[in-house]
Amino acid sequence: MSGRGGGGGGRGRGRDSGRGQLSPSSTRGGGGGRGRDSRRGRGSSGPPPSSHPPPPSQVAPTQPTPSVPATSTALAYQPSSSSGAESLSREVSQKLTLEPQASTTAPPIPPSSSKAIRFPPRPGLGTVGRKCRVRANHFLVNVADNDLHHYDVSITPEITSKRVNRIIMEQLITSYKESHLGHRCPAYDGRKSLYTAGALPFDSKEFVVQLIDEDRGHSSSSSARKERKFKVAIKLASKPDLHYLQEFLRRRHYECPQETIQVLDVVLRAKPSENYTVVGRSFFSPQLGRKGELGNGIEYWMGYYQSLRPIQMGLSLNIDVSARSFYEPILVTDFVVKHLRHANLSKPLSDQDRIKVKKALKGVKVELSHMEYAKTCKIVSISREPISQLTFTLDDKRTNVSVVQYFRDKYNIVVKYASLPALQCGSEAKPVYLPMELCRIVGGQRYTKKLNEQQVRVLLKATCQRPHDREENIHRMVRINNFQGDERVNEFGIQVQNEPALVDARVLPPPKLKYHDSGRERSVNPGLGAWNMINKKMVNGGKVDFWTCVNFSLQYANMSEDFCKELVKMCNSKGMVFCQTASIRIRSSRPDRIDQALSDVYKESTGLKRPLQLLIIILPDQIGSYGKIKRICETELGIVSQCCRPEPAAKFSIQYFENLALKINVKVGGRNTVLDDAIQRRIPLVSDYPTIIFGADVTHPQPGEDSTSSIAAVVASMDWPEVTKYRGVVSAQPHREEIIQDLYKTVQDPQKGVVHSGMIRELLVAFFKSTGQKPYRIIFYRDGVSEGQFSQVLLYEMDAIRKACASLQEGYMPRVTFVVVQKRHHTRLFPTDRSQTDRSGNIQAGTVVDTSICHPTEFDFYLNSHAGIQVCKVYSVGFHSASCILCSFSSLSSTRLRRG
Repeated sequence: MSGRGGGGGGRGRGRDSGRGQLSPSSTRGGGGGRGRDSRRGRGSSGPPPSSHPPPPSQVAPTQPTPSVPATSTALAYQPSSSSGAESLSREVSQKLTLEPQASTTAPPIPPSSSKAIRFPPRPGLGTVGRKCRVRANHFLVNVADNDLHHYDVSITPEITSKRVNRIIMEQLITSYKESHLGHRCPAYDGRKSLYTAGALPFDSKEFVVQLIDEDRGHSSSSSARKERKFKVAIKLASKPDLHYLQEFLRRRHYECPQETIQVLDVVLRAKPSENYTVVGRSFFSPQLGRKGELGNGIEYWMGYYQSLRPIQMGLSLNIDVSARSFYEPILVTDFVVKHLRHANLSKPLSDQDRIKVKKALKGVKVELSHMEYAKTCKIVSISREPISQLTFTLDDKRTNVSVVQYFRDKYNIVVKYASLPALQCGSEAKPVYLPMELCRIVGGQRYTKKLNEQQVRVLLKATCQRPHDREENIHRMVRINNFQGDERVNEFGIQVQNEPALVDARVLPPPKLKYHDSGRERSVNPGLGAWNMINKKMVNGGKVDFWTCVNFSLQYANMSEDFCKELVKMCNSKGMVFCQTASIRIRSSRPDRIDQALSDVYKESTGLKRPLQLLIIILPDQIGSYGKIKRICETELGIVSQCCRPEPAAKFSIQYFENLALKINVKVGGRNTVLDDAIQRRIPLVSDYPTIIFGADVTHPQPGEDSTSSIAAVVASMDWPEVTKYRGVVSAQPHREEIIQDLYKTVQDPQKGVVHSGMIRELLVAFFKSTGQKPYRIIFYRDGVSEGQFSQVLLYEMDAIRKACASLQEGYMPRVTFVVVQKRHHTRLFPTDRSQTDRSGNIQAGTVVDTSICHPTEFDFYLNSHAGIQVCKVYSVGFHSASCILCSFSSLSSTRLRRG
């Protein structure tokens, strides 16, 4: 979802987005509406007939788009009343209603919340493409008819740790299973819920559980031993119905019984939760695979993801291998050496290093090595002063003693690294100071900070697997789990198959790509998801008159002139008009002077009245400067930049120069290629009438940043019917807010009254200015939305899209299809025929699955949209994109959407 150099709007936001109108004299298309497919039994959702008459059912590619009759001499939007806005919201809500509307004269009641939304049903199965079969990492689950019971659990005093809660309940079950629990083997979720297969002998009962404090449990001294008492109240809450789940899987009910699925999921997760470290829906342990160092005191553990899901085949257990970063269980002093790459601990830490260590260790649990019994505590901070300078008052509230002296007198320990700061536990009001050398990091603590580039590289290299190896590792995780040998799973009557699901799939034919007619090859049919630029020219070459280059590499400081010469030569050979000589001097600079060097280039170019159209940058040898350079160029100076890593650039590879030329051409407003079907007007539901395609996503700050804003970005196509140029807008919004807030908004201006604005409105106006037409249809692709957020995002964002359209012209309601695309799911598809794979052993590009492992009723599918560049990684096999159609007011069939 990226589009740079889009036509008809340039790079910046439109200046007149609040005033843009759609003129009737130049607007074509947008006409009213295609009726909904009568076989689907849903009412038409198109614009009012008075403003948009229905188009003909078939339109030849060469037939001109019918014009929309002008309903007035001016289409300037008049601010609607509050009742008009409410009417629009009701219209959107009615199309997102929970059940199909019955024939009645009474108006339907709109859903009061996102929970009342039902997504559109699957319109049918696709038929285009070569049929094949693939294996999926879904293991079918059979459930015997059982009398499920859900009990509320209340533990006093309240414990926030799921791990401790599980220990308490495990102790309760061990103590009272035979005497009070009717020999039941309950499943506990670690919080407030307990599930049983059959009723317990009571509806409500309170138990007392005694737990030995882990910090003192290994001591033989009675004074050191400390027992904690917990009151555990268990009360019947509900009886989840397995019959309703079966009815849903048979597609006789619309609403998924999440509570029943949750019961079964908790049962299957109960034993792994007791044995392994739990992170979200994944489990990790050194027992599940190798572990290794990532550097800076961090290591990775192997593990697996597990989730119970309803699919067309019934219930399936989705299992996938995974990896996560954890703190190494080492002395804190060793961690400081690794984290700072600082070997000399006899010298005090600088303020910068101290802050780094503080951020890395805050919240980490350490165990103390100087106590007679095992004891752990959590780091809350690090002292500003070295431990040699710290003092505190003893319990007698009179004697003041230094920390170093205290450890010497109390424990006969001489602090070796007295110049290091102390670890601070306890509270700010009553701190407890501990020497770093006496504290060891407790194993199994997840590292939640963002990994640096070097750590990411090491992790990917260590966890990189070929598809066959990955599939075998998934099988190994299933064997380790041994669900059939789990007493709890057997009591609930759950059976998990040991073999993965075999699924029908299709490989879609690749689209034909059109290049410039002056090239030796005017078009290409990609094979196995790949093609190259040999003997081809860009369909529209961009023009670059003013450019220069800055080289920040010290190792390759002398290659700038030759590198630029070859790059310019390649750009021109591929169809661009690229000036042979730089507009200002090509230069080299030290990597520690990035800000100054970029500022000097900007000042020199603007002073000569030759504003740069392109700045070529050879990055520093050390990684980590890319983000800073892009931020300065793109947001502060307004310069289009092309960054090049020095190592591959120094090889002067033809393929490397071709790839750079393609990137540069798009950035300066050119087009590399276009779909032949677009030129021939053959893309279903895109080529027949003016259509705008949106892409939207929200980027959240990295873990640990509690106040930084999230950034929403929306791009939209700016040309039609080619649909190759895109323009983007961004907007900051509240921290970790997933719903895009600025799709549409109004501001009350004292002079102008109600001013309409927002990202959707701005891009619609830009599309109209670029093409001279208003969109008849909107296809909105939304990334980054989890399944639990589908309803909430759809309800708000669809309403914003509708209001943005209505603000441009009264009654303007183009048809909208809202598609959520997910990359971070855990379904993996493996080939069954080794002869039908790509070069890396993955399933072929274009493989689509819309049966068996998809949702029982909703419109979703899996698409492997392109070939993997390298062999499969732990985080993805090729690129299986899961798409779910949340809302469709177009007659968009299953085959048409995937091919389009």
